[in-house]
Amino acid sequence: MNSQHSCYEPLFTLKSIDEDLWIADGDNIRFYGVPFTTRMTIVRLDNGDLFVHSPIKLTQTLKSEITKLGHVRHLVSPNWIHYAFIAEWSASYENTIAWASPNVQQRSSKYGSDVHFDHNLGETAETDWANEIDQMIVRGSSIHTEVVFFHRSSKTLILTDLIINLEAEKIPKWIRPLAWIVGVLDPDGKMPLDMRMTFLKNRNLLRNAVERLISWEPEKIIISHGRWYETDGVEELQRAFRWILS
Repeated sequence: MNSQHSCYEPLFTLKSIDEDLWIADGDNIRFYGVPFTTRMTIVRLDNGDLFVHSPIKLTQTLKSEITKLGHVRHLVSPNWIHYAFIAEWSASYENTIAWASPNVQQRSSKYGSDVHFDHNLGETAETDWANEIDQMIVRGSSIHTEVVFFHRSSKTLILTDLIINLEAEKIPKWIRPLAWIVGVLDPDGKMPLDMRMTFLKNRNLLRNAVERLISWEPEKIIISHGRWYETDGVEELQRAFRWILS
């Protein structure tokens, strides 16, 4: 597989999404042997601080571009899997705050990561960004707990793994049938089937969370893996979560 063809080029460079909102696409990672594209999101807060969601590898080019935006302050792990590059960013910038999602500290310690988290993310938006970004912890899974964010001014919902939407041409041919079976193949990307199974005992918690996401009325939805949604955010949520809303 051509690794460059499988990613969202150009890589490791800022792409403007809206005022004070950027993404940067990284190279592939492998999870259980399956390649996934990676993406981080940056929000510039009113005070100039940068909120960095699920940081990717920090290249020199990316670092020089980010320096022009503002001060890197908040390094956010949105779930127990997305933390790999927080230590690198913490070492590269002064006075950062590393925010831990539920269970990420246990997992990072188990696998010998040198990341240090300063604070835990709470059930509601932290005071540092409460006037600009809404926040919620999506609970109910026996394994996966994710913190989601809504950038109010751009009406953008920032998710991580609750929706995965892999484009066929960006993954190897042998993975495409598997991606379709587990429900993560574009244009009908959803929560992976194995993750859906972990919510079976607490379906109401997830349903309530999804209904709240819809109530935010997002126009755009940024996800970490696959094609993100530039328009029709509410409709995409209703489509992707029809299995829990029905």
